[in-house]
Amino acid sequence: MIEKSFFAGFGGQGIISLGQIWVYCAMKEGKNVTFFPFYGAEKRGGIARASVVISDEEIASPLVTVPDSVLVMNPESLPLCEKMVKEQGLMVINASLVKEEPKRRNIEVVKIAVHHLAEKIGHPRFANMVALGAMAKLTGALVLTEIESILKKFFPPDKHQLVSMNVKAIKMGYEAV
Repeated sequence: MIEKSFFAGFGGQGIISLGQIWVYCAMKEGKNVTFFPFYGAEKRGGIARASVVISDEEIASPLVTVPDSVLVMNPESLPLCEKMVKEQGLMVINASLVKEEPKRRNIEVVKIAVHHLAEKIGHPRFANMVALGAMAKLTGALVLTEIESILKKFFPPDKHQLVSMNVKAIKMGYEAV
């Protein structure tokens, strides 16, 4: 199994954190991983992207030029992600913010209102974790059976009070698709 994914949005949406947690979970599940973040110089509002590869085999290149799956978290990321994703690839769209339809018909499109679901948990900042759960289920790249213990190892102790909310968001995204 090899899954090449590309996550795109704007700064402040937790794209880089999503990529880090995605590969950390895969690593804890015994898979090989690569992570390549890209973001603008702005603290919030600039571009944020993460390329990740998860594989049962050795990974030849960390570059993701033609992803198997893409996550589109904001409208500005749709054209790039649509151009990149492979034929018959998966495009997950944050329907809370992205209203435009992709033009390509040779890809699988799944829309999920990640911000609206995160607000049900208590705050839209958990939207990236809702997206993580949805992407995990749709790609089959992550199992997520030990997600709580993995997040407790990932987050520093002063952030452990947020672990249960993150787990709830991930499960909500997983069950929403």
